[in-house]
Amino acid sequence: MSASSVTADGRARVLADGSQLPMLGLGVWQVPAGAACINAVRWALELGYRHIDTAQAYGNEESVGRALRDSGLPRDAVFITTKFFPSNRDPVAAAEQSLKRLDVDYIDLYLIHWPERGPTWAWPGMERALQRGSARAIGISNFGVGELEQVIAAGTVRPAVNQVEFNPVHYRRGLLDACLAQDVAVEAYSPLGTGRRLSDKTVRRVAERAGRTPAQVLLRWCLQHGLPVIPKSTHRDRIESNAQIFDFVLSAEDMTALDSLDKTKGTERALEHKWW
Repeated sequence: MSASSVTADGRARVLADGSQLPMLGLGVWQVPAGAACINAVRWALELGYRHIDTAQAYGNEESVGRALRDSGLPRDAVFITTKFFPSNRDPVAAAEQSLKRLDVDYIDLYLIHWPERGPTWAWPGMERALQRGSARAIGISNFGVGELEQVIAAGTVRPAVNQVEFNPVHYRRGLLDACLAQDVAVEAYSPLGTGRRLSDKTVRRVAERAGRTPAQVLLRWCLQHGLPVIPKSTHRDRIESNAQIFDFVLSAEDMTALDSLDKTKGTERALEHKWW
């Protein structure tokens, strides 16, 4: 990661096109549409989050849009990510539907959710969505190194972001290094391992030394590797606690201890098992 990749205050990742992706966002995977999603997004925005990550497959874009409207924040104050559901055929048409559900004029970051039916077929449509102004930046999710290279070779615009599962147990060093070499930002989903990593003995020891929660330690680990994070929660207190990750630093010793939890052997893969 180049020194200029993260802003001086550590709050945003500068993408290849110059736009800024907030280092902390709220993810709404597995959050039901309706009150649960509206409240989670509203609380996050009240607590200072400025990035909300949703997807067509989640079925809650309308709820995200409702919370965004209710917040009273100007559109350009909040970075919105959504993802193309690759079972659909046309990324442009799907983006237009997302814009309607979100009730916004543009998507800040539009990702191919996973490389179903191959990594390159949807990319021309993603580029068209960018050219039309439906999206300000485009990228991919769950793409390994080989799939990323195919997209770059086939396209005229390289992905700005590759969003993958990333946490100390899934420390995908090969994938991270390859993305950085191509100036593609890696963004971490499931940074808490959907909660499974919070009880890890090493994580808890580091948290005790740092005087922080295990969740804060896991999120801070991502930040110190230059990775924007999108933890999911529907509880206001946890959403607030998860945001308190910019006022401490993990020691080199603690980072090494967390790095050693990796079970992927530094993989170049984005996934251990495909679900499609």
